[in-house]
Amino acid sequence: MIPVSAPVRVGARLRAAADGPVPVVHRGRDAVYLDLDGWCLGVVGVRATAVPCALRTGADRVPGAATAEVRGGVLHLDGTPLEVGRLVDVQVPRVRAAVPTPAAPPGDVTAMVGRGDGLTPYDDDVLCGWLAVHRAAGVATDDVDAEVRRHLHRTTLLSATLLDCAMQGEVIPEFAAWLVAPDDPARAATLAAVGHTSGRGLLHGARLALDHLEGAAA
Repeated sequence: MIPVSAPVRVGARLRAAADGPVPVVHRGRDAVYLDLDGWCLGVVGVRATAVPCALRTGADRVPGAATAEVRGGVLHLDGTPLEVGRLVDVQVPRVRAAVPTPAAPPGDVTAMVGRGDGLTPYDDDVLCGWLAVHRAAGVATDDVDAEVRRHLHRTTLLSATLLDCAMQGEVIPEFAAWLVAPDDPARAATLAAVGHTSGRGLLHGARLALDHLEGAAA
């Protein structure tokens, strides 16, 4: 048995999942990503980014995941159960919106979804940052949400899932820490360093939203 912690929605999805094999989307030393009924479920070690759609282990390496399956609401990798012992909060911290209306989208949303390289294309990360700040401020972005959802098929499964998470206000720890103190250069640098370009994309989209919601009225 491998003990893991899980974001609330991840735990709920596993409990609701039917028993059976789960396709592996990507496997690496630090993280494994699976297709759980069209939603990307991650298993991450301590050196991987703790994305809000992942089970978190305390290990340097994750299991190889030659096989993956769900049994009784528990994920098994290579026959070993990953038992959820703790739920973790991945909700974005609340911020005050001086301007309680959405900022202009960070670009042509239709063209942005899926644009860029890697498992999380850069423009998707920009959208994630923009969306997450609006959730933090309690400002609805219904039109942008609908446009993003219409085009999720154009991006990777992981990125589509992270866009869904952002629309639910679920973020990585580095983003939450930065949003608490957005003027702190050290926290901004830590966020920007996440992934190849993911952190920079998140930071760019978040600042565009934050400048409008908190700064435009100043």
